[in-house]
Amino acid sequence: MMDRDLTIKEMQEKVDKYISQFEEGYFSPLALMARLTEETGELAREVNHYYGEKPKRKDEPENSIDMELADCMFILACFANSLNIDLEDAFDRMMDKFNTRDANRWTRKKEA
Repeated sequence: MMDRDLTIKEMQEKVDKYISQFEEGYFSPLALMARLTEETGELAREVNHYYGEKPKRKDEPENSIDMELADCMFILACFANSLNIDLEDAFDRMMDKFNTRDANRWTRKKEA
């Protein structure tokens, strides 16, 4: 494990370094969407096991929410890289949207 913070850009670079060692390269956007859907389903299953009403069967492998989230992040980085999208820039633009469009949508906490 690393004991430092990883930027989104560094995450995308790590994923690209990993993928670039294979002839196949990145999957198509449609295949990546299917993979993301699959990983999201696995995340939903784990959340349901931990917080929902569906207990894990005794023969099911031990997975964790953190690893399922990381799987989703890997696929998102692959998706972004395959389309030459800078996720840090996209994230900043998305947060700007929330901070302007939804500035008064939710009840703010009272200052202490």
